[in-house]
Amino acid sequence: MKEQQQGIILDVGDTPKPITWLTLSFQHLFAMFGATILVPFLVDLDPAVALISSGVGTIAFLLITKGQVPAYLGSSFAFIAPLIAAKAAFGPGGAMVGSFMAGIVYGLVAILIKTSGHQWVMKMLPPIVVGPVIVVIGLSLSGTAVDMAMNNPNQEYSLLHFSAALVTLLITIIFSIYFRGFFSLIPILIGIICGYGYSLAIGIVNLQPVVEANWFSRPEFIIPFVNYTPTFSWQIALLMVPVALVTLSEHIGHQLVLSKVVGRDYIEKPGLHRSILGDGTATMIASILGGPPNTTYGENIGVLAITRVYSVFVIAGAAIFAIGFGFIGKISALISSVPSPVMGGVSILLFGIIASSGLRMMIDSQIDLGDKRNLIIASVILVIGIGGAFVKFSDEFELHGMALAAIIGILLNAILPKSVGTSSNEDEVNSNKKHSIA
Repeated sequence: MKEQQQGIILDVGDTPKPITWLTLSFQHLFAMFGATILVPFLVDLDPAVALISSGVGTIAFLLITKGQVPAYLGSSFAFIAPLIAAKAAFGPGGAMVGSFMAGIVYGLVAILIKTSGHQWVMKMLPPIVVGPVIVVIGLSLSGTAVDMAMNNPNQEYSLLHFSAALVTLLITIIFSIYFRGFFSLIPILIGIICGYGYSLAIGIVNLQPVVEANWFSRPEFIIPFVNYTPTFSWQIALLMVPVALVTLSEHIGHQLVLSKVVGRDYIEKPGLHRSILGDGTATMIASILGGPPNTTYGENIGVLAITRVYSVFVIAGAAIFAIGFGFIGKISALISSVPSPVMGGVSILLFGIIASSGLRMMIDSQIDLGDKRNLIIASVILVIGIGGAFVKFSDEFELHGMALAAIIGILLNAILPKSVGTSSNEDEVNSNKKHSIA
């Protein structure tokens, strides 16, 4: 990877000058901002808490990886549907307990990787399993995106509100396709800003809460033993924990891409076990504060690739800014004032991209759907996941949707015999190393 070292502006351990540091950190903040606040918006959590937990989680990640991995962690889209289901069934406290358990899974996997290597993870999660599950993650949320785009606050169809969603969507697409450099990395944020401006023009924004908000305020934390009493439930575990199997694959993919960008082998040093432990710790921290689970962000990896600034101090600076923004009441109120159709317009594209990235993973991994084994695995995962199938053992023990689809996919991949002429599991593992969730 030595060739990747050419043209570095700031290496991993370099400290930038103050003004440069400030500018570069703000750039990373903008890259993650739109997606990070969109997740809590969709699952009805406080965006300010999401910002704070992403900042604290990123700093924890940097410490656990010994300051060697310049990655920013923000809100995970994979957990949106499970969080909504967990909140509906068990309240916000139950959703946070589920998130904490998902973080524990990361810790257990990190221990296993430390003792037995990392190949077994990718054998358990080949592209034929992960690809369709990623499609399920995107498409299972499509109804939510469309409802947000088309309806007014009374949940009635409104052409006026739908127009805000369409304007937001169009602008986001334009910046994604026609702009280059840094602007191509923040189309979500630009789309939200422009959609917000259009919404102001047509009169569907209420700015009164922004005017009344204090400059400094306490976010709506959801803290165990303060706001709720944590209780273990198999149903919560089955809703949330299986999603970690997919996000683990996402994490490994990001680490491999980051290794190529920076010119280091992060799987070997500081080790995949450390980065996975850091990711899981960030998710557990978020659950304790009342934010959505965290994951490494591809948007920020893109910023690293374009700027050739790999300094972990720049990443840490962005994390500190995120924490600070979370305590500024005016900013929190401004975020909350964004109309649902604007977020719906962005979500139409984002959720579609997530689903499409699952298809891309299978295509790039040369998964042959003409092979009956692959066709069966993909078909079963898609219908069970998108159709919302569930298995109910009792009132407290239920497995459904994405979680059920992921588990059945893993089991089918393990028990169905390999077909003649198909690639081995080892080939799928090597191919999967190139890809991750968008």
